[in-house]
Amino acid sequence: MSVLEMKVPSPGESITEVEIATWLVKDGDYVEKDQPIAEVDSDKATLELPAEQSGVITLKAEEGDVVQVGQVVCLIDMDAAKPSGSATPAAEAPKQEEAPKAAEPAKQEAPAPQPAAQPVAAATQTYATGAPSPAAKKILDEKGMDASKVSGSGRDGRITKSDAELAAVPALGGNPVTATGSRSTTTTKLSVLRRKIAQRLVSVKNETAMLTTFNEVDMSEIFRLRKLYKEEFAQRHGVGLGFMSFFTKAVTRALQMYPDVNASIDGDFKVNYDFCDISIAVSGPKGLMVPVLRNAENMSFASVEANIKDLATKVRDGKITVDEMTGGTFTITNGGTFGSMMSTPIINPPQSAILGMHNIIQRPVAVDGQVVIRPMMYVAMSYDHRIIDGKESVGFLVAVKEAIDNPVGILMNGDERKGLGL
Repeated sequence: MSVLEMKVPSPGESITEVEIATWLVKDGDYVEKDQPIAEVDSDKATLELPAEQSGVITLKAEEGDVVQVGQVVCLIDMDAAKPSGSATPAAEAPKQEEAPKAAEPAKQEAPAPQPAAQPVAAATQTYATGAPSPAAKKILDEKGMDASKVSGSGRDGRITKSDAELAAVPALGGNPVTATGSRSTTTTKLSVLRRKIAQRLVSVKNETAMLTTFNEVDMSEIFRLRKLYKEEFAQRHGVGLGFMSFFTKAVTRALQMYPDVNASIDGDFKVNYDFCDISIAVSGPKGLMVPVLRNAENMSFASVEANIKDLATKVRDGKITVDEMTGGTFTITNGGTFGSMMSTPIINPPQSAILGMHNIIQRPVAVDGQVVIRPMMYVAMSYDHRIIDGKESVGFLVAVKEAIDNPVGILMNGDERKGLGL
């Protein structure tokens, strides 16, 4: 018998273990070569594990197990014959056998709760004005509540401490009521990725001198350009003209003007980068991912849009690789897609700064002494004050604002059609 031992491949450099997030097949299933059989979480990404050969699979690890890179997680019997179409009903037979067994206890137990429910209701009704225990009386006194208005669940209708704690304080003379409805809780283990994100966020707060500066941008010109050229741009380049390309171009320009923002700390040294690798925060099924646009300073509007679309699709399909999320010298995140009006984004280490975009609101603003309605957005830049001073941080954000307010003059050299590659 030819049996293949499937081992955990290395998802990337420095990763030594992964967690089995989900098995996509069951023990004893027949799998095809390259069929996804599991999703595994590393501290950087969630990746699919494809079958290396066709055959019947035997699982050697459970969901939630942390396994080492190179460890055997399943066996594949390559000599096993692929089941024919007639085998499908047989596979479903256990479900038909199990169904009556699951139903029988329910029939036996169904009448049991009915007699028990009546005394409880009667006790609640008969002893609704039972005396409170000393602990309960103290709580009711602190709440300013009348014990006669609270139902007791103790012996002989006595009001317990728990009854007093759950009793609702009446609003404007209303009658107090005890809590009703479900009070259950659910506990689930955080994925490796989510635990790693939590550790990184806490370390940023503890290990950096993080400050945030704010400004606002006028989106009128970008709205005009998108309305005027969106169809032609899509036909020419095969992608839509979104907001992210404008902000990415504005950020790469500002990073070249303020190089200390495009830097990181390595021990006692500052590392400056002569390239702009922009991390774009993308929300996926497994949480927030930050794939990277390499050398974004050399990209056109169309190239930025195409690369962001490709990376976002990979994130949402769970196909993003560790290499595509490694590195990055600056991050852009857009909380506006979820309705956020203003926030303080957290730095993505080892980077030193991050730009937060927010939702666009039609607001009255003063322009040339006149009050006009404009589509406005608040922007926030969080930065590590250890290497970025207030002058650089404010200047950087003002440079971004200038480019967004006047994209044709600053980002397109005065030629909007040529600037958009039309």
